[in-house]
Amino acid sequence: MSLILASRPNVYSSSPLDRIASRREDVAWIEQQLGSPDTLWVPVWRNRNLVRGTEAGTPEAVYIAGEMAETLRMQGGPWAFLGLLESRAVFAVDISTAEDPLPLLPPEYGQFVDLRSVGWGVPNPEAAVLAHARGLMHWRARHRFCGVCGAVCEAKSSGHMVQCTACESQHFPRTDPAVIMLVHRGDRALLGHSTRFPRATMYSTLAGFVEPGETLEEAVRREVLEESGITIGEVDYHSSQPWPFPGNIMLGFYAEALTEEITIDPVELKDARWFTRHEMRNCEQFGFQLPRADSIARRLIEDWIDAV
Repeated sequence: MSLILASRPNVYSSSPLDRIASRREDVAWIEQQLGSPDTLWVPVWRNRNLVRGTEAGTPEAVYIAGEMAETLRMQGGPWAFLGLLESRAVFAVDISTAEDPLPLLPPEYGQFVDLRSVGWGVPNPEAAVLAHARGLMHWRARHRFCGVCGAVCEAKSSGHMVQCTACESQHFPRTDPAVIMLVHRGDRALLGHSTRFPRATMYSTLAGFVEPGETLEEAVRREVLEESGITIGEVDYHSSQPWPFPGNIMLGFYAEALTEEITIDPVELKDARWFTRHEMRNCEQFGFQLPRADSIARRLIEDWIDAV
């Protein structure tokens, strides 16, 4: 099979922000931006993002500024500098201490939702900003204490690093690499139904975390063999996708199968099957569903289907 290029950017990519990391250590500049009425704030409440327009099918990120931003900061949660949107500073702020966040904001500002439930459908730069805020705030909420000695950590570098107040160890945001691959052989591709899938009829690509001392290609071959018993030959890169649920980067590949007989790992999969392009194009007719539209799994499948 010839190399399949990504047809378009993945959802949660293509951020419009200039992360301008050089400003994170500029305490005076950060303080100035914190007090500026022009600064934009991206609130996160218990891993949910503020979005409006979902009912109309036109989801839109909501940025807060001015006095309302001060109300959010008064909740006392962690914050972090995300970057510049054109010339305006953008910060994330965690307001999870509020039992109900909606009274803090006007009704027209939308509601706090699970970012994955929004159904962005097509790449949207705003989705990347919300994903950025969610992932960083999730990390901050779970790294209040030092993993070396257990003492309290203090935020540094505008929220992009925490330092132990006792042993002074520095801890940085975690992004765990995971490979996700569409296994193919001729005109068929392998899809599995995971034990963790919420939908009983959904079939998707195989995936797994990269282990220490392992290349990405080795991780692809190991995961496929462990989960399905299929031996893999050539491995080709497709694209990547930030996946802050809670803190992953999905690395997408196509993997050429050298064998066909399936032997599933029942801990990971309930079922795995070979599907033709025709079956995938008409999945509802054949009684199964493909993964959600915002996932790189769906992009891998769609680009493979169209590569004929």
